[in-house]
Amino acid sequence: MDHSQKRTVTTRRGLKRKLEEEFREDGPENEPDLNVPAVEPRDVCEDLESMIRRRVQTLQSTFSSSEADRLAAKTATRAIALVAKKEEHVNLVVECGAVPALVKHLQAPPPERGGDNSPIPYAHEVEKDSAFALGLIAVKLEHQQLIVDAGALPHLVDLLKRHKRDSAPADGVIRRAANAIANIAHENSSIKTRVRIEGGIPPLVELLNFFNTKVQISAAGALRTLAFKNDENKNQIVECNALPTLVLMLRSEDAAMTFEAVGVIGNLVHSSPSIKKLVLLAGALQPVIGLLSSSCTESQREAALLLGQFAAADSDCKAHIVQRGALKPLIEMLKSPDAQVREMSAFALGRLAQDMHNQAGIAHNGGIVPLLKLLNSKNGSLQHNAAFSLYGLAENEDNVAALIKLGGVQKLQDGEFVAQQTKDCVAKTLKRLEEKICGQVLNNLLYLMRAAEKPVQKRVALALAHLCNPGDQETIFIDNKGLELLLGLLESPSLKEKQDGSLALYKVATKATSLSHLDPAPSSPTQQVYLGEKYVNNPTLSDITFLVEGKRFYAHRICLLASSDAFRAMFDGGYRERDAKDVEIPNIRWDVFELMMRFIYTGSVDVKLDIAQDLLRAADQYLLEGLKRLCEHAIAQNIYVENVSLMFELSEAFNAVSLRQACILFILEQFDNLITKPWYPGLINRIVPEIRRFFTNALTMPIQATSQQA
Repeated sequence: MDHSQKRTVTTRRGLKRKLEEEFREDGPENEPDLNVPAVEPRDVCEDLESMIRRRVQTLQSTFSSSEADRLAAKTATRAIALVAKKEEHVNLVVECGAVPALVKHLQAPPPERGGDNSPIPYAHEVEKDSAFALGLIAVKLEHQQLIVDAGALPHLVDLLKRHKRDSAPADGVIRRAANAIANIAHENSSIKTRVRIEGGIPPLVELLNFFNTKVQISAAGALRTLAFKNDENKNQIVECNALPTLVLMLRSEDAAMTFEAVGVIGNLVHSSPSIKKLVLLAGALQPVIGLLSSSCTESQREAALLLGQFAAADSDCKAHIVQRGALKPLIEMLKSPDAQVREMSAFALGRLAQDMHNQAGIAHNGGIVPLLKLLNSKNGSLQHNAAFSLYGLAENEDNVAALIKLGGVQKLQDGEFVAQQTKDCVAKTLKRLEEKICGQVLNNLLYLMRAAEKPVQKRVALALAHLCNPGDQETIFIDNKGLELLLGLLESPSLKEKQDGSLALYKVATKATSLSHLDPAPSSPTQQVYLGEKYVNNPTLSDITFLVEGKRFYAHRICLLASSDAFRAMFDGGYRERDAKDVEIPNIRWDVFELMMRFIYTGSVDVKLDIAQDLLRAADQYLLEGLKRLCEHAIAQNIYVENVSLMFELSEAFNAVSLRQACILFILEQFDNLITKPWYPGLINRIVPEIRRFFTNALTMPIQATSQQA
């Protein structure tokens, strides 16, 4: 639901409430017996229907100026209004034919005798209660057109002018007529247009200057409805010179008056840039800002919404709004118990935050914390307006450290956002923050990470893990001890801190791209010549034989000598195998040994998972680093939650560096799945030194390699 829809719903509730309040205020202390049946479960509908029909019949037969008929009509209209106050009875009132009868009594009956100047008994009373009853019926939108088709609008417009031609006080009937017009036209564009065609706007504008404040309020309420999403009506209201009076009404001490006035102005400026300029020229800005401190939450809400609309006009207006003192009350409104007040203040701040200087001002005046809290709201619009405000604040470098210090990055990352547009906005905010992590901003954050209180140090380290440039990782995590802060989180008693630390470390690792994946076949450190596939286990030119599981395997010393230090030591050193023709291999299976020899002769083999661990053991024994990496790569593809502890032990047993790295990355990435395992705490405690070593190497080796090349 957008802001205009919310304004519509709120207005409808307000109209119904206002009608009922005025009915109580206007009701005489000694009300005649209206014979309205008491509420009773069984036969209430039948009794109520018969009562309504009697009252309708009375109205149909009493359209005259006699005192008896006027009293009867007054009693009947008030009785029908009492029934229509309960929305569940409105349909019954309509079905009983009340609408045409009520419309007929909106006009004064002809004088009984004595000419036009003869006073009519109960002057304005019948018309007032008829207008009131019709206003209540129109609260149900499906009956609006019926009332219009019955001819109500010309009579209601005429009632707006009754004070000009009648000596009796007409305040009440004018008020009821204005309220009825508001309800009948509510959310109905064609009826709003009909009101204008019937000439209703000029008298309503004129009534803004009426001596009775309640009439002014009702007239403003009607204009508010007529201006909503109807450009022709807006233009006529402005042409009738309503703006100066509406701006004066904004300064009233009457909360109801300021609420209606700011509502009219808000509807006038909505999607109308030219009217927006006229409103500002009329001096509306300062009194609207003043309403932010109103005791009326509805006025606060409307004022904040209007300021948000003003702020969208141009950058100068944004600056003027802040210069005139809007920031502090808007930020205070973010803490209001009223959700719509919070939403509208966030809306206004979001528009103001598109200006660089305002961004700093909002942060300086304490706006970040309440905006971050609003991200927890389940109200999608409120959540989005808060997110949009934070997006604006993130543009200013002076705010980046404050956002991170106050836990803004974690809030943005962990939030459960209702709408896709909010998710997109949050992603853009994080991207904007990421772009700012350099130069003076980075230095400021590094200082906080070294010198601030421990919770702030942790937040900064976590944020930098996700947002920093890969080229700054050594500076952040090695030189400035950020790594130790993240490792400390892994050992924290807090489950949330463990999770945050694990994900942050994984993020750091994935940024170090050369180590975030395994290189299955590194280039050999020494130039090597391969004899080729056809010489594998081929007696041709063979000068050494291996006995494996009782079978002979033919090999060639020159190929073995070139393959690894282990074979060079075996055949060139002082070992007994040096001069032997047959060498027994007691601890390796035939299929494993054959695959190892195939790698020695060709430089590559396809390592299957079922043989990978035994082949790794053999490769480690004979110092075949290339084959080890192939085995590690194959094993790493099969790491899962239940075996990661065993795989880590395997990596330690055979100094399988790549496999160890894969295990570490898996453990960090799969925190949520591993934390439930009883052996997880022990595993973490055991591997923290390895994690430290892994990250130290990962973050420093690329720099060293670069410096050596230079």
